[in-house]
Amino acid sequence: MDAWDGFLGCPTPAAWVRAALGQLDVLLLDHRNNEFKAAASALALMARYPLHARLAQAMSRLAREELVHHHQVSRLLAARGIELRLLPAGRYAASLHQYARKSEPERLLDTLVLGAFIELRSCERFAALVPVLDDELASFYAGLLASERRHHHVYLDLACAQAGESAVAAAVDRLRPLEAQLILAEDGEFRFHSGPPPASSC
Repeated sequence: MDAWDGFLGCPTPAAWVRAALGQLDVLLLDHRNNEFKAAASALALMARYPLHARLAQAMSRLAREELVHHHQVSRLLAARGIELRLLPAGRYAASLHQYARKSEPERLLDTLVLGAFIELRSCERFAALVPVLDDELASFYAGLLASERRHHHVYLDLACAQAGESAVAAAVDRLRPLEAQLILAEDGEFRFHSGPPPASSC
């Protein structure tokens, strides 16, 4: 059983995988952006909760790993002659975080659970891409699977330590269909975490 079975509400649509193969430059550029954003999000959590020692230790380590991945994707882009360019952010992460509750301690709980969703969705997407990519990219993404699974568990473990397993389970159940909706809904702009392209463009 894959790590995401029972946690994520849906698999990545095949239409998204086909779109990724046709836009590998955008896939890699957005992946690079996402690694930086993941590091920045970890540091932002440390800044928002400066007295949470366990969170600070975990997020510091996670941020360093995300920046290593950012560097690795940057090297891949350079090796393939893909010039860096600005990409407007996709809707996925910002839309997800709108569902986080605003008052504490629920805000921290939801933020950690959303982090777990984002990391596991990344892992699931890597796994969906590995069988169809060229050998270099397939090997690279296969190598990232373990770290993304680990980051997923880091967020979940912090959430359980903060709020208890029953509260985490309730938050996961509440957020799961919202995350799946973003993954399944047609998306006019291809990104690493976008939904499938409109049917007319397939």
